[in-house]
Amino acid sequence: MTKEQGTFRWGHEALHLEIVLDGDGSPRLTHLGLPSEARRIPGASLPLVEVTAAGHGRVWSGNRLVGTALGGRLRHRTHRATRDGDWHTLTVQLADPATGLVAEVTYRSPDGVPVLRSEVVLRNEGDATLHLESVSSLVVGPLADGPEAIDAADLLWAENDWLTECRWQRQPMRLTTPVHSGRVSNGHGKAGFALNGQGTWSSCGRLPMGGLTDRRTGRTWVWQIEHNGGGWRWECEEHDKAAYAALFGPTDTHHGWRHSLEPGASFRTVPAALSFSADGGPDEAFAALTRYRRAARRPHADHLRLPVIFNDYMNCLMGDPTTEKLLPHIDAAAEAGAEYFVIDAGWYDGENGGWWDSVGAWEPAASRFPGERGIHEVLDRIRERGMVPGLWLEPEVIGVRSPMAKSLPDEAFFRRDGVRVTETGRHHLDLRHPAARAHLDQVVDRLVGEWGVGYLKLDHNIDPGSGTSAHPGETPGAGLLGHNRAQLDWLDGILDRHPHLVVENCSSGGMRWDDALLSRLQLQSTSDQQNLHLYAPIAASAPTAVTPEQGAVWAYPQPEDSPDEVAFTMANALLGRIHLSGRIPELEPEARALVHEAVAAYKAIRADLPHAVPSWPLGLPGWDDPWIALALRGPDTTYLTVWRRPGTDDSATLHLPHLRETAAGVDLLYPSVSRAVSAWTPDTAELSLTLPTAPSAVLLRITPTDPGAP
Repeated sequence: MTKEQGTFRWGHEALHLEIVLDGDGSPRLTHLGLPSEARRIPGASLPLVEVTAAGHGRVWSGNRLVGTALGGRLRHRTHRATRDGDWHTLTVQLADPATGLVAEVTYRSPDGVPVLRSEVVLRNEGDATLHLESVSSLVVGPLADGPEAIDAADLLWAENDWLTECRWQRQPMRLTTPVHSGRVSNGHGKAGFALNGQGTWSSCGRLPMGGLTDRRTGRTWVWQIEHNGGGWRWECEEHDKAAYAALFGPTDTHHGWRHSLEPGASFRTVPAALSFSADGGPDEAFAALTRYRRAARRPHADHLRLPVIFNDYMNCLMGDPTTEKLLPHIDAAAEAGAEYFVIDAGWYDGENGGWWDSVGAWEPAASRFPGERGIHEVLDRIRERGMVPGLWLEPEVIGVRSPMAKSLPDEAFFRRDGVRVTETGRHHLDLRHPAARAHLDQVVDRLVGEWGVGYLKLDHNIDPGSGTSAHPGETPGAGLLGHNRAQLDWLDGILDRHPHLVVENCSSGGMRWDDALLSRLQLQSTSDQQNLHLYAPIAASAPTAVTPEQGAVWAYPQPEDSPDEVAFTMANALLGRIHLSGRIPELEPEARALVHEAVAAYKAIRADLPHAVPSWPLGLPGWDDPWIALALRGPDTTYLTVWRRPGTDDSATLHLPHLRETAAGVDLLYPSVSRAVSAWTPDTAELSLTLPTAPSAVLLRITPTDPGAP
């Protein structure tokens, strides 16, 4: 790092940051990109941190959370750069002389990866309490400087709903930020493009992600807010004729969040991260984010082993497991090559009028598992067939008819105005309370430590709204943030006690799809989608939001499926994590052989997947696209899954620019009976592919034939 005339620089070979101090000591981020293109950008006029508090609003009123009075008064105090292993860290300390507010911004970046992670800690060194209403986690601008750059900029975001997850959208920034021209004396807008998440589902409605890309040059930014609750916001708009991005956790305006920062106290924001591609478009930005996610997450053996998982739920037992029903599926799963067998919802459901509003004790139902051994007969059978047993759990809820609803104190639950929150027959635990935490620790330690369960699927199927007020003066949004952080601490605790336990993050499919949870948990449920045709765009888009080795995709063959449909559903999962399900015991020999072949093909390539990064040779998938493609490229090999859905021509041309001018061989890995025809053109880096039938899908391997090729 160097410092000269009010300028300091920091970074590494893949990412360079420059901060300029104005004459009054105000810091401005004037460059973020490659070291070779370092330059000052006149349009950079936003502070490093934006803060609103009661009595301290914005200097330009509107819906935006930038241009704040407190942020504008923050002055540089100190900065320092350190390195810990592969991680570079820059800490910049700022202070507001008027209030005594101190902001410490911590930027981190893994060596060689063009991603910036940011977190802010506020500390009150003044004499009066500051009632915070919003605090930015990361403010960066300009991402596009000047009218022409904004004209060429496209916004990226992902719609995300139950059964229709991870649907990326792209639109010109000018649709929400029109040109100001003519007799306009002040070009500041009051609104623009912004997205918010709310409630306990961090990704219900939209993923906590976004991006901006230049359609001329491919220069792209993609960001994520690393928060496991719905209290988040990002805005990407124009300020001083430049585009900026500002990322937040919960705010007062959007989530009912306020925090009283008393003298001597501190507050920490949720983290956020921003990836960068100089000219490779969204694909390269998502590839960088993939590398960052791997560097930042909690290490676990599962990330490299990628065992095949059978789960009895989707298009299979659908929450109705019994010993009699499970045993043939256990045998069929073992024969197919599964290594984990998960008993999903319903194992705790007795004859008490349904399990939805009675859950919470997590004891096995004797009526479902009769006999002296009960559920242990099934768990033992799973182990006898060489698989690790797993169970479904929804830890944060207690049904209103559960005995736990009476035995736990009111303070252990979400409450508002002193009344327990009830949502669809359930209460929600507040994991800040020791009784709630002790109850869940006892459950997990019993299932894992005493029963020998090696896999937990943690689901979450209600949204209890704005949050909880545990004590007088606490806003529901602040209570929710406290619970969110306690949940992460609880998860760290169970993995510390049970380091070999594999934990899946599920929430009505992909309703809690965020990097706060995925930095700790080993798998992400991508969807509850039961239609194999509709699952293809979800499976193909999943690596935008999760590393491939963490993205769990259902593969659920049915006896009524054609061979092409069996191969299609199996192909959905081959570049992620196989969640095998369906009615395998009822399959005809030809269909069962296709299942076995798919699992064998997956095991042959899975060692490469944790080192590969994604790209989309046909662009990010559209929900109704007839052709869909996902590539994972590693140091030596590119794997490619291509789907053809009904209603289109039988041929398509796929673009693989990372293989331009590379002679390569194309091998069909699955299914071996496919009549696919392919041809590779190295000059244009194009693969022409013909799939004669629809629906159909194939897994291909592309390997350079020149040993010296990239």
